[in-house]
Amino acid sequence: MLETEESTVLQVRDLHVQIKNKNGITPLVQGINLELKRGKILGLVGESGCGKTLTSMSILQLLNLKTTMIEGSIALKGRELNGLAEKEMRKIRGKDIAFIMQNPMNAFTPVFTIGHQFIETIRSHTQWNKKQATELAIEAMHHVNLPNPAKLLKYYPFQLSGGMLQRVMIAIAASLHPAIIIADEPTTALDVNNQKKVLRHLDKIRSEYGSSILLISHDLGVIAEMADEVAVMQHGRIVEKADVFQLFDHPQHDYTKKLLNARSMLHLDEPIIDLV
Repeated sequence: MLETEESTVLQVRDLHVQIKNKNGITPLVQGINLELKRGKILGLVGESGCGKTLTSMSILQLLNLKTTMIEGSIALKGRELNGLAEKEMRKIRGKDIAFIMQNPMNAFTPVFTIGHQFIETIRSHTQWNKKQATELAIEAMHHVNLPNPAKLLKYYPFQLSGGMLQRVMIAIAASLHPAIIIADEPTTALDVNNQKKVLRHLDKIRSEYGSSILLISHDLGVIAEMADEVAVMQHGRIVEKADVFQLFDHPQHDYTKKLLNARSMLHLDEPIIDLV
């Protein structure tokens, strides 16, 4: 099938991120080129500190512009995001681009209930009233197999386990059917059983809503199970990009070969022990 312009949801071109400090300017991310196709999962892999999260923060326009400079193009469905006013970016974050962060506890404000935070997120991007937003929140939580969502909405973040909080975060991310979900190490804080649950939910969202996923991980087992294409990062640069099968079967770059030799595998076809 010939690729059309419409099938490319996100296009990152020649992205450079530099930090300004007392010694001058230090490059952190250099010459990044990425494309995210509709309904596909792009895995971004590399060791901690290689620039994966910085790349995602650049796409979300969440870096502090007083200390960092972002150069290059970040186009969402043809609309340039780099340099967009914060007011406009707030409309896009959560609705068109959802973000699932590494530590679910950091994603929630401890003094507000899960329901308050979920419902306010929905209402900030829609014209819906509280009752409609609550119904959507409950439906989204059902979708990720959370038990008794109406009751969970009354809980505070500390009352839920890490695995449950991560699923709530995925439910929030998926509730408005975003074009893109950026998942930054979404399984790192979880045990193997909850890792599998979270990855299956992400895959379900991708297949049902056509959301594209930028899956950031240092875990090649996760990437092997989930990604369609893979980009390998080292020292702020992408050193190799390939179809997932090609990358795992015929890696070209020495760094990719080293990563593959050190990997552990996570098998999603193994049964899940369903402890809520």
